[in-house]
Amino acid sequence: MDWDKLRIFHAVASAGSLTHAGDSLHLSQSAVSRQIRALEESLNTTLFHRHARGLILTEQGELLYEATRGMSKRLEAASARIRDSEEEVFGELRVTTAHGFGCLWLAPRLAKLYSKYPDLNIDLMLEERVLDLPMREADVAIRMKEPSQADLIRKRLMTVRMRLYASRDYIEQFGMPQTADEMRDHRLICQGTSSTQVSAGASMVQWLIGHDITSRLNVNNYFGVLQCVKNNLGIGVLPDYIVASEPYLVRVLPEVESAEVPVFLAYPEELRQSKRIAAFRDFVVEEIQAHRRILEASQSEEG
Repeated sequence: MDWDKLRIFHAVASAGSLTHAGDSLHLSQSAVSRQIRALEESLNTTLFHRHARGLILTEQGELLYEATRGMSKRLEAASARIRDSEEEVFGELRVTTAHGFGCLWLAPRLAKLYSKYPDLNIDLMLEERVLDLPMREADVAIRMKEPSQADLIRKRLMTVRMRLYASRDYIEQFGMPQTADEMRDHRLICQGTSSTQVSAGASMVQWLIGHDITSRLNVNNYFGVLQCVKNNLGIGVLPDYIVASEPYLVRVLPEVESAEVPVFLAYPEELRQSKRIAAFRDFVVEEIQAHRRILEASQSEEG
């Protein structure tokens, strides 16, 4: 198959229109149409259904589009590697992580990264869904479990535990529970057990609910849980990494916590030499080390 025709086919399939594809390719509609017809003839098949609202891929067209989409992602990766300077860090870096970690831990720290690398552009994608790194849905990921794909470089960053927190004002007004059974006198704020979350957090919530807690507020991400806790609505189940940035929170029932949740940084093998990836990885590792020192100091104070 002709590579140039495949490139034009991919543009048409992505745009769903000959006109829009022609605009992006700087070709006339007729030139694009001729290339598509030639490709269909060479394959002896129809790739598009044509109707007044645009173009729809046929079953054969869908198969070819999946192939060209993979090719496009690979070419983007190669282009990114070529663009990476040997000395400078610049360009777009697509980072994906979960809503809670992205909002509560990563985003507040990005100013330091930008101050060091002002020509770096971060596209932060907060997704509970695991994006496909080899298919270039993102460049680098921070995940709350070890990646399963073999063609990824991964680095274990730290572990997280879910714990109980309340605002100081809430404790002053409603008192500090001394046992899990006393939690029934308080509202529990947590992610719903059906929400997408780490299993350790869900198990902890299930255990707490078993102590006859009748008043609950379910939120579908930890950022929302934190906002409710800050506004004195109850006692929340939150990841321990929040303590560094939320000093007005107090830990409730220090003996109650989830199992450890591993946090991994991962990126495709083909981006091993990327200066942008290296800069982000080193930045995160430095921030993790600083965070760990703060967390250890906080735990010493609790002890």
